Amino acid sequence: MKKTLGRVASFYDKRKVGETGALGFRRSSDLNILLDCVEVLLQEGLIIPGESRFLDLGCADGRVNVFFSYLVRLSVGIELDEWTAEEYEYLKGFLENELEVQGLPKLPTNISIFHGDSTGAEVYRSISKETGVEFEDFDLFYTYLVMHEEFAELIKARGRKGSVFLVYGVDRILPRYEGLRLLPVSPLKGILAAYRKE
Repeated sequence: MKKTLGRVASFYDKRKVGETGALGFRRSSDLNILLDCVEVLLQEGLIIPGESRFLDLGCADGRVNVFFSYLVRLSVGIELDEWTAEEYEYLKGFLENELEVQGLPKLPTNISIFHGDSTGAEVYRSISKETGVEFEDFDLFYTYLVMHEEFAELIKARGRKGSVFLVYGVDRILPRYEGLRLLPVSPLKGILAAYRKE
């Protein structure tokens, strides 16, 4: 599994979008850093293999969804920019070819990407209709450090008790959210903070 996740991470990290240039507003999670965090997330029970339901609240091209799809039961992503979300299928085709050439397991079929506003109700109706899963059923939430405060409020209001919120892109100062407890493993690799809804 680690070899497959490493290949997925390397595939997407070669296609990272930074904070400068024409697409500077799009910042990509470094999947090799997430790969280094996975062992702790598993040991701490923050991911239950084959059981956790994962929701990326701003998934861009779905790279984090693809990565987590190997670890969870369901991997759902929401992206506001339709043209960005459309990159998911395009990149997925290249990744599938690369995995096949390497003789590695195929992508799981548990990934669903939705175009919409993560703070609005409409996209969650679509998710429920397609997957049968409500917002309250997700165990694991993820975001890059953009709109993290709004998403923390959403999780506080609608997430189930015990669900985990992962925030990528933190540094030495870790945000605090009412109703969510910062877990002592934070920050993993100096960049990923984990919170549990109380």
